[in-house]
Parts: sequence; structure tokens; C-alpha cells
Amino acid sequence: MDDGLSLRPDAYAGSVLEQMLVASAGLDEFLESFVEAAAAVLSDGHIEILASVVLLRPRTKATIAGTSQTARRLADIQCRFDDGPCMKAATTGGAVVVEDSGVDATFPLYSSAALQKGIRSALSVPIRLDGPEKAVVTYFSRQAGAFHEEKVELAERFAGEASTPLRLAIRLARLTDRAEHLAAAMESRTTIDLAAGVIMSQNRCSQDEAIEILRAASTARNMKLRDLALNVLTSTVDAPVTTHFD
Repeated sequence: MDDGLSLRPDAYAGSVLEQMLVASAGLDEFLESFVEAAAAVLSDGHIEILASVVLLRPRTKATIAGTSQTARRLADIQCRFDDGPCMKAATTGGAVVVEDSGVDATFPLYSSAALQKGIRSALSVPIRLDGPEKAVVTYFSRQAGAFHEEKVELAERFAGEASTPLRLAIRLARLTDRAEHLAAAMESRTTIDLAAGVIMSQNRCSQDEAIEILRAASTARNMKLRDLALNVLTSTVDAPVTTHFD
């Protein structure tokens, strides 16, 4: 990636990430671009640097992006086993360096997996966010001792500039999730109301009574109320039933 990030992990990096955010279709796509930019910051042409970014959100599976399958796999292992420099950085809020996975005993599960993938050293740097979410960028190298003090400072500067674009990406994702949940709730409510109308017509009862009939049948059949309502509608008309919002 020839965008100057490897030379200037300062405000320029932040502006490039903001442009990536505008061009991205969503959070996942942004994180893929984000992690490529992160790797470019520490790459100098002499040592191959792999990178992953892990976004931890309450009640949600960790979101992971990586520059390679190896980077993604090592990030996933750390999340699943809560072991490794990434998880420690997320907990402590500070950078964590693994000088050599072959001799480091701090993270046994991670080190074993890293050595199997040929990874000897790693650097994890947290990104400050303003909510319950936590994000960590982890850099990997096949060489031991690849992340000296200057590399750590470079990665921390990038993390500082990356904070604002990533916070914006998370806020946009929250708004999208809320809009999708609202649309799903409206669709579910509409389906139930339509089914209640069918029952009202068939049984000559009130809407409240029709809803109670649906709820009783839902409990008896161990079905979600919306699914049962959809069954009522599809059994009434000989065509697929969908709801529409303009």
C-alpha cells in the first residue's frame, strides 16, 4: 500500500483512515482496510509484517480482520482462549510485546499456536475508544525481536490517530444495527397484526382476543409468535407473504 502511511503515522494517517471510512460499505469492510493501513505503518521492506485488528463489543462475538489467514487465525485463537498479547493489551490498556514465542512463557497457548504458524514475535497496541468497546491492533513477525522501541512508538502513534476514525465507524455500525432491528421489529409486528386480522375474521372476535389466540397457539406449539403468524398468513393465501415499508 503506497499511501505514505509507512512514512507518516501522524495526522495524515488519520485523514487516510477517514477517507477509507467514507468509502467503506460497513464496519467489516472498513476494518479490512484499516488493518492493511496498520501493517503498512510498520513495514519497512526488510521484514514482513502481518497485522490483525480485534474489536471487542459487549454481548457480541469479537470482530476480527487481518492481513492474512495466519493473522486472522492467531487473533481468533487469542479471543477464544483469552490468552495472548492482544487480550492482555485489551485488559491493561497498554502495549504488549512478545520478543520470541519460542522462549516466552507468558502466553503458552498463544505461543504454541504462533510457533506452529512460524510467528516468533508480536506487538499488540490498544486503540482508545469512548464506549464499552475495546480494540487492539496486533503486529506479527516471523523474526524474533522484530518490535524494538521505535516500532512500538510508531505503532502507538498510529493507534492514537486511528482512534477517531474507528470510533466513527463503531457509531455508524450502532446506528445501522438499530435501524435493522427497528425494521425487523416493524416487520414482525405487521405480520402478527395481519395474522390477528385473519383470526378476527374467522372467529368474529376482537383484536385482543385474536392476539391471545395466537399467543396460546405459539406456546402450545413452541414456536415464535412471528413464525406462527406467518404460518397463519401463508395458509390463508396461495402466494408468498411479505411486508413492505416505503
